[in-house]
Amino acid sequence: MYEYNKLQNKLNEKGINKSDLTRLLGLSSRTIAKISKGKKLSNNTIIRISDYLLCEPQEIYRVVSDNHILQILRDEKNAGISGGLYHELQVRMTYNSNHIEGSKLTEEQTRMIFETNTIGAETIPVDDILETVHHFRAIDYVIDNAEENLTEEFIKHLHLIIKRDTLDSTLPWFIVGDYKRRVNAVGGRKTANPAEVPKKMKKLMEQYSETKEKTIENIIAFHAEFERIHPFQDGNGRVGRLITLKECLHYNIIPFIIEDSKKYFYYRGLDKWGTENGYLIDTCLDGQDTFKSLLDMFEIKY
Repeated sequence: MYEYNKLQNKLNEKGINKSDLTRLLGLSSRTIAKISKGKKLSNNTIIRISDYLLCEPQEIYRVVSDNHILQILRDEKNAGISGGLYHELQVRMTYNSNHIEGSKLTEEQTRMIFETNTIGAETIPVDDILETVHHFRAIDYVIDNAEENLTEEFIKHLHLIIKRDTLDSTLPWFIVGDYKRRVNAVGGRKTANPAEVPKKMKKLMEQYSETKEKTIENIIAFHAEFERIHPFQDGNGRVGRLITLKECLHYNIIPFIIEDSKKYFYYRGLDKWGTENGYLIDTCLDGQDTFKSLLDMFEIKY
């Protein structure tokens, strides 16, 4: 749902009402009805109105989600509120997801980067810092676009956000924001051949889209198959876990955060997927309990 209270405030400042926009901008009465009913306007219409009111497009509306957890995250993000659910999600998911992949940053250092945009004087790899900042931005991207349908383009853009400007991005064979060119392995197990990746990803997306209303088990299954394909040269784990955050928020499911302390259970779950699915499902449900503890901290009902 779209809320246009900000638009009404702008119109009040000019001493006009919504109906006047039909005369001033040539908008149809149907468009005005959409505003009254909280429906989405086309981007062109939003830009025409914002240009007339001399403001940015985001200053005249806001998206209101039926998912109250997603709405809390959006409101806190947009208002720059510190010390809330959004703040803790950023720090805890970024720390744990990056640490699983080998980052040397502690949770305290991750928190410092998010809160102050600074870091202590310790010797820390530049990529660890870059990928931490990038992960914050990737979570923002997920929150802003959680209710959009999952696409390969969305997944590739997450990879672009995570890996841009890193040392990997300077390698001629490493493609940031696109699928891998070289064979890679995970946990000693070979993943999909680069030539197979587009076909396998297309098939995975088609199979996933067959179920309209997703359960947490559907999302976990997608995650396991995504990691089996391992479509990118590097960054697959972080991108995969960001996808699970997006899809949980999309389908009003409490997200899960895989803690670094549980990474060996997580790896076992991924390795045994297809023969012992319960390992990964139990680990992700444990991660869901971790997220529930954040909701309890802030007395958010679920």
